[in-house]
Amino acid sequence: MASQTISRRSSALCDVHVVHEDAVHGALRDQPDTESLTYLADTFQVLANPTRLQIVQALAGRELCVCDLAAVVDSSQSAVSHHLRQLRQMRIVRYRKEGRMAYYRLDDEHIAALVRIGLDHVCE
Repeated sequence: MASQTISRRSSALCDVHVVHEDAVHGALRDQPDTESLTYLADTFQVLANPTRLQIVQALAGRELCVCDLAAVVDSSQSAVSHHLRQLRQMRIVRYRKEGRMAYYRLDDEHIAALVRIGLDHVCE
């Protein structure tokens, strides 16, 4: 009998379209535009790779060349270059040339903070 009461309550609640109108309006007002959300989702997708996260972590607070990044992430220079290309396309890293060497760094501090917060979350 109790499960029937819960079931009836659940179905009654489903008929209600908006329970807390002010809260819904506030949430709608705070929603970013679709383009920004799409770019954010793309950023998370690029970061959803352990090697790219290692590269980002290695570049937090320092500049490194591809050779040094390859040593840090224990991968080939070619593989690291491929990852860096994807990170550059998403404006996560940038580089500067010095002769024939390219030195990479994070595009801004937001990316390092994002990874730090993510690590804090998973380490709790």
